[in-house]
Amino acid sequence: MSRVRLVATDLDGTLVRGDGSVSSYTADVLARVEAAGIPVVFVTGRPLRWAEDVFEHVGEHGLAIVSNGALVWDVAAHRPRLERPIDPELGLAVCEVLRAALPGTTYAVETLDGIGLEPEFLERHPVPDGARRGPLAELFDRPALKLLARHEELAPQEFWDLAEEAVGGRVVITWSSASSLLEISAPGVTKASTLALVCADLGVDAADVLAFGDMPNDLPMLAWAGTAYAMANAHPTVLEAAAHVAPANDEDGVAQVLERVLVGLRAR
Repeated sequence: MSRVRLVATDLDGTLVRGDGSVSSYTADVLARVEAAGIPVVFVTGRPLRWAEDVFEHVGEHGLAIVSNGALVWDVAAHRPRLERPIDPELGLAVCEVLRAALPGTTYAVETLDGIGLEPEFLERHPVPDGARRGPLAELFDRPALKLLARHEELAPQEFWDLAEEAVGGRVVITWSSASSLLEISAPGVTKASTLALVCADLGVDAADVLAFGDMPNDLPMLAWAGTAYAMANAHPTVLEAAAHVAPANDEDGVAQVLERVLVGLRAR
């Protein structure tokens, strides 16, 4: 493993266990990595309201990348450091194209203020109090961090492939759910492209980044980082793409790999 100057890790299915927790062992290892001068940056598809659940484990650098790269959040200051949203005009046009090509597609829109959902959108998680329900044009009345598209009949991979074909690269489409839920970002916005911006600010080269992930939305980040680990429980496309495999998330795989990094530092 080359020199590690920054760790970038996904959360769900990667750092976080299946029950939604971060084990005390993993928390301890993260703290020791930070103490060794290596920032650990959370890079997640979660919206801000879900990412906040694990912010107690963010180190002194205080930065987290959420919504698949659409937002860099300054945890200490409790404010955005960088926003890379979808313009409403483009977002609405993409929705129209997708719905014409794939009838039955429904939408939800994520902003800093929370989520807005079409009445037909069947959310699998509890909807926050005060979440807006209404026609898409009313929900997409401001730049959005993430557009969610759901289909109740198509399989996840099939939905993604057909959506990519219909949209033709006008936006970034990915997924990280067990259900047919696409996560749509502005052009050029991925976990990798935003992580590259954060690393540039910190003076860290891609070659010195150690990254962990488990789902298709992690693929750009794993391809960009100098050292990439798929989790043993990862999606087959991620296992195929990554050069290394870490133990599963329920076995604290990220922490196990980082322990070896710490041992390497002490050996120098």
